[in-house]
Amino acid sequence: MRIPHSAHRLDNRAHASRPWRIHELTADFRVEDVWQLPGRGGPGDFARLVEAMAWFDPSHGSSRLSNALFALRWKLGELLGWDDPRGGIGARVPTLRQRLPADLRDAPTGPDFTAAPFTWVYVTEEECAAEVANQTVHGVMHIGAIPDGAGRFRAQMAVLVKPNGAFGATYMAAIRPFRHLIVYPPLMRDAARAWETATGRTSGAETPVAD
Repeated sequence: MRIPHSAHRLDNRAHASRPWRIHELTADFRVEDVWQLPGRGGPGDFARLVEAMAWFDPSHGSSRLSNALFALRWKLGELLGWDDPRGGIGARVPTLRQRLPADLRDAPTGPDFTAAPFTWVYVTEEECAAEVANQTVHGVMHIGAIPDGAGRFRAQMAVLVKPNGAFGATYMAAIRPFRHLIVYPPLMRDAARAWETATGRTSGAETPVAD
């Protein structure tokens, strides 16, 4: 899998137009962002992508500026109680796993997340979804594989959100420019390199330069 240097943001319709299973669960969520991940995968690579996402730590990436924003967010969350367990999955909001049809509910999920505060909702051979909740939002990260007709696929990531009232909506609007300009570009690049590491392939991409 050869990985280019950057990802690009897609129109939200790129997510809505696909026959993903996630649509069955998130009618009350809105699509916040859709990104095409760099690189293309081959047979078995989607399972490796799921594994890579489970241990990937977005707060310790190649961009010092992005890392600083994550650190600021965690500190604010600590000081203001945004990440109190009482605002999380199973407390303030029920898990989306309660909405799963039987075939997805009984299917195995991915390995536990080791750094990011997500839990898996479901994992299939071509898509996966994980959720997180705090005092600001109930969010879903969805990744799907789009076949290219030649035995390979490209991966597309969507972020779906259900803000917690007016405060959550204001918070999401306030951080949107930072996510688009500072956080997501290096995060997508780093995620692609994590995927590459999981496949054990060499991309020939240059070593990332910190901001």
